[in-house]
Amino acid sequence: MKKDPFKINDRFFNKYQDLVCDVMLPFQYDVLADTAGADIEKSHAIENFRIAAGEADGEHYGMVFQDSDVAKWLEALAYSLLIKPNALLEAKADEVIRLIGKAQTADGYLNSFYTIKHPEKRWQNLHEDHELYCMGHMIEAGVAYYEATGKEALLTIAKKMADLIYDTFGHAPGKQTGVPGHPEIELALLRLYRTTADRRYLEAAQYFIDERGQNPRFFEEERRKRGWVRWGDINAEIDTNYAQVSHPVREEQHAVGHAVRAVYLYTGMAMAARETGDRTLLMACERMWDSIVNRRMYITGGIGSSAPGHECFTADYDLPNDTAYNETCASIALIFFAKEMLALTHQAQYADVMERSLYNTVLAGIGLDGRHFFYTNPLDFDPAYAEEVPVVRHIKKQRPHWYACACCPPNAARLLASLGRYAFHADKDALYADLFIGGEYVDEQAHIVVSTDFPHGDTVTYQIKRISPALSFYIRVPGWSKKNTFSVNAKETAVEINKGYAKISGLATHDTLSFTMDISPKKVYARVDVAANLGKYAVIAGALCYCFEDADNDDEINRLMLLGDAVPSPLTFVDDILGDIKAIKIAGVRLDAPADLYSYEAPEATTYTLTGIPYHVWGNRGLGRMKVWLPEF
Repeated sequence: MKKDPFKINDRFFNKYQDLVCDVMLPFQYDVLADTAGADIEKSHAIENFRIAAGEADGEHYGMVFQDSDVAKWLEALAYSLLIKPNALLEAKADEVIRLIGKAQTADGYLNSFYTIKHPEKRWQNLHEDHELYCMGHMIEAGVAYYEATGKEALLTIAKKMADLIYDTFGHAPGKQTGVPGHPEIELALLRLYRTTADRRYLEAAQYFIDERGQNPRFFEEERRKRGWVRWGDINAEIDTNYAQVSHPVREEQHAVGHAVRAVYLYTGMAMAARETGDRTLLMACERMWDSIVNRRMYITGGIGSSAPGHECFTADYDLPNDTAYNETCASIALIFFAKEMLALTHQAQYADVMERSLYNTVLAGIGLDGRHFFYTNPLDFDPAYAEEVPVVRHIKKQRPHWYACACCPPNAARLLASLGRYAFHADKDALYADLFIGGEYVDEQAHIVVSTDFPHGDTVTYQIKRISPALSFYIRVPGWSKKNTFSVNAKETAVEINKGYAKISGLATHDTLSFTMDISPKKVYARVDVAANLGKYAVIAGALCYCFEDADNDDEINRLMLLGDAVPSPLTFVDDILGDIKAIKIAGVRLDAPADLYSYEAPEATTYTLTGIPYHVWGNRGLGRMKVWLPEF
């Protein structure tokens, strides 16, 4: 078993980790096992494995990539067992793993869809059918379950899959060339390599990374060769940008295509750069990061602005609020990418974005009951338009229990259950505090207890129980905080800041270090190139982006504007059905428009005080409008 050095004990995140362990994972198992109730979307994912294993009769049901939902659930469960052991769920997981092992073919191939329906067609449709994607998630689950429990059954399954992949793909005689339509296998093979030290898995990951984009027409040639398609028109031109195959990865200049697939790919590239020291890959990752964060990311940390283009990146500064896609999985993938870039560069900018995506888009994807989930995360929502107006039909009126393509719920569970791995990172004789989460860090060089009320409180305290004299301790100074104070044993101390981290020198056992930030609410304006936000502003307070809902503003959101000289009020706790949150108040006006569709008379403006709540808790009080950006009066 592998013990994570940081264990969370935090006022804010304890409730989310409890929600994962006590609600989300049991509920998701019931969905996957078709025992959650008739009013919930059927999954059939576990039954698919039972049929593939020869223990039941029937047909495959669901998406061609349905296996991945089970894999992500298993991975999330593995992390949860380190937080809160659950013998019942672990026994269910062991039974699912037994089925998976029995469904795996003798040569290591594992895919319930192909095993049940088309065993003769495997590896023929890498573009659409996600075989490598599903195997990648199962490999990740195998690594996580082994690390959490010490049990090797799923890891053995994972290694057999990886062995088959290594033997199947490449340029050597007898192998076939190809890349996955949905990247994921790259990062999975690298995780397996880190666990087993088997260099074949590193080489296989490098192959898929290096091969991508070498032949931009590979998917079209693959389709002509097989003569059939899963979706669409066999004669349709394949969008090489959408598939991230227009250029080799080291030559790509912009983040393009399906956002989740892109950022999974970039994560694999960063992992490979870290393992091999390949600076050309690192430079490509830095270029993709710059493209995403500085030109193609929402203030909430959401990415993938286009619905008509199927959840993809479009052009620089194309960031519409009401039609935004912002798949929850895309922000989760951005966090994966940020974590690897942190380990490579030790630059706080990566942790800043990791924090932004986590506290806003990822958490917004989860209902407060743990049983409802958003796939998309707009910044401007009107239930009268959702599912009715074609360009916003992808946005649900409320979080559903489940959906046909249910990648996000188990993905959110696996991130939150493993969140302790994102709070710190270490490098030789250096320890970096990346996220401000309470808990206890213990390894060979340090024992540190972290206490904080962040994101609603402004101070983080580090009690040094033990520290090696050789260890340098660094704390991220967030980009949103312009006033920062450090003190050791209640005495203010000067710090050296490099790459966004404050180096705290001379710490000794029994010292108490405190860091105080500025989390006061602030107005934020978008670059003028972002046409959707011209003449508007948003409000943030520390890590949290705030939004305005009808429920707090007399069902008047479409009539409200913010005063240009208004200063958001200090954060105030609100105890209602949303629980223990902090709201803001800000001065604005309400417009009383004439009854006619168009008028020569300007609307009459009356003073109005708006109430804003953290974006991550929006949509938990029934139907109502919501806006992050409001016009300035």
